Amino acid sequence: MINNRKIQISVSILGADLSKVDQAIKLCEDSGVDAIHVDVMDGHFVPQITFGNKFLSDIKKITKLPNDVHLMVNNPDRFIDVYLKAGADAISFHIEADIHVNKTLSSIKDGGAKAGICIIPSTPVAALSEIIDIVDFVQVMTVNPGFAGQKIIHSSIRKIGELDAIRRAKNLSFEISVDGGVNSQTAGELIKQGADILITASAFFNAPDPKKEAAIIRSGGL
Repeated sequence: MINNRKIQISVSILGADLSKVDQAIKLCEDSGVDAIHVDVMDGHFVPQITFGNKFLSDIKKITKLPNDVHLMVNNPDRFIDVYLKAGADAISFHIEADIHVNKTLSSIKDGGAKAGICIIPSTPVAALSEIIDIVDFVQVMTVNPGFAGQKIIHSSIRKIGELDAIRRAKNLSFEISVDGGVNSQTAGELIKQGADILITASAFFNAPDPKKEAAIIRSGGL
């Protein structure tokens, strides 16, 4: 709990050894994380190709942890129904990749999941002005999506503060999620700026003690 705000930890399963995905999920459960983050990449919006909806439905069979599906795909509206049917608890997509953003957000909410919007480092917070009051969360990318192991683009961090200021000024309740370069060294500044959800991957799975790493991140880092 930081400043009376519960900090949530979401772990990207992409950072795990996927030949042992059941063990990776058990590690997340034992480490007290709040959610499993599922990065869906189509090879177009980003160069990589990752998980389909079957992967999500399969991991739903082995964990009660909620999941948040991050659609790094072009035309994300085409994929909402299949991921809802696969058991998505939250779905976020990129404003840069969709035309009818309001409609896509409504489709997610109508399907019973939390609806989030993502922005890449080069997209300003101002781009969200027309939908900021209808999202459940905003996911700030602090690295360019699609490449693992990048360092934080520090100019992106100020967007967290901008979003928090908007949230306070308009008395809105959306959460602020941060994806990219999250670890025990960076967590403190992200939380200070107003982040509620920290998404981590390699920092968690590569840590000597992942449970301790998650706890340190949640508490505000080193």
